[in-house]
Amino acid sequence: MVQDKIEKTAVIIPARLNSTRLKNKLLLTVNDKPVIQYVYESAKKAKLTSKVIIATDSEEIFNIAKQFGADVEMTSVDHKSGSDRIAEVAKRHPEFEYILNMQGDEPEITPEVIDSAIDAIQNTDSDISTLVRKITDKEQIESPNCVKCVFDKNCNALYFSRYPIPYPRNAEFAVYYAHIGMYAYKRAALLKMTSLEQAGIEKTESLEQLRALYNGMRIKVIITDLNPTGIDTIEDFNKFKFANQK
Repeated sequence: MVQDKIEKTAVIIPARLNSTRLKNKLLLTVNDKPVIQYVYESAKKAKLTSKVIIATDSEEIFNIAKQFGADVEMTSVDHKSGSDRIAEVAKRHPEFEYILNMQGDEPEITPEVIDSAIDAIQNTDSDISTLVRKITDKEQIESPNCVKCVFDKNCNALYFSRYPIPYPRNAEFAVYYAHIGMYAYKRAALLKMTSLEQAGIEKTESLEQLRALYNGMRIKVIITDLNPTGIDTIEDFNKFKFANQK
């Protein structure tokens, strides 16, 4: 039964070339390897998936991914989100019942964390699973670039916000969790979410997971100690480069 679920699971990595804050960031290299290759190789080490696919709208990324041996597929240039991009690929592969969306700019995500998200979607009745980490740094708590999550006693997400939630009216009780933007979906949930219109709260916060919550879908939250650095700025890249330079 476990092997059957593994065979029905894929990691799909949306990889868009154009980025607003750091140009061509997925192709920046450390030790002669592009960032996207680090992400792909980490996903390949996960134990609960049988397939890893890079989904891109860029011929340059496509060709470089082929050079390092990746499974890669071209997608439309018109997608507004990574979930839309992976949904296009998922529709071509009806054999996959569980699909994990792993961001192409998150090279520090570990195979163990990938497996924890996949395990949650394979073995619970949730529609989606994702990750959070506890934070105490005031700057992170107050930063709109650090998305916060609140969840119930069963680790089902209640809300995500760029604002500090919960509001510290009684600060001694306030505990904060930062969202790590990786999602595992049941196939039907992915196709449903990407077919729905954007919700008002999603447009307001610019957070696509709020579309799922608004429409009554359940998101299981897994708490991790991992604190990965996504590559959004040149400072992020230099930090990753320094940590991994041989």
